[in-house]
Amino acid sequence: MRVSLAAGRTRPSPAWRGSLRPGERLPGRCRTRLGDCGADHTGGGLRFSSARERDVTESRANAGPAICPTLLYADAKAAIRQLTEAFGFTEVVVHTDGDVVVHAELAHGIGVVMLGTKDRPGVFAQAMRGDGPSGVYVVVDDPDACHHRAVEHGVEILVPPTDQPYGARDFMARDLEGNVWSFGNYVPGTAG
Repeated sequence: MRVSLAAGRTRPSPAWRGSLRPGERLPGRCRTRLGDCGADHTGGGLRFSSARERDVTESRANAGPAICPTLLYADAKAAIRQLTEAFGFTEVVVHTDGDVVVHAELAHGIGVVMLGTKDRPGVFAQAMRGDGPSGVYVVVDDPDACHHRAVEHGVEILVPPTDQPYGARDFMARDLEGNVWSFGNYVPGTAG
């Protein structure tokens, strides 16, 4: 089995780790291991109602994404190439057994997608047999630049970069095996 790790991949601690107490605020722009939530907490800040809430928040900030889409491909190696070259993902880890991708993780910003080869042994692969395509949304700072890169790599574009009525800008593309990828500057969970 071959395993490859992206060079220099670390999980940095937030500068405020362990320094806040219940009721204290984190001034300035909210930045954690999970990324920039986009909120400006200047003058307000994050307020933790208890030491437990602070501990859970700090633990999550160091743990990585809480939700990771998992996709299976007939040709997972080709999928990894397309996702890294055309969509700008970074290969974090790839476990292979011959030509079979047993498990791979690709990062994009603060998010991670896991993938592997279809129709192999294992409960997950068997449960996913015949399923697909799936849809995944990826937050990007510059949808137009991401779109340009995808076009340069011959990706099928379903919807070009479009300004949405709710203020976001995004585009939609299809990968080699029919999964639909949307890339936009809307950050889910931050609407208020």
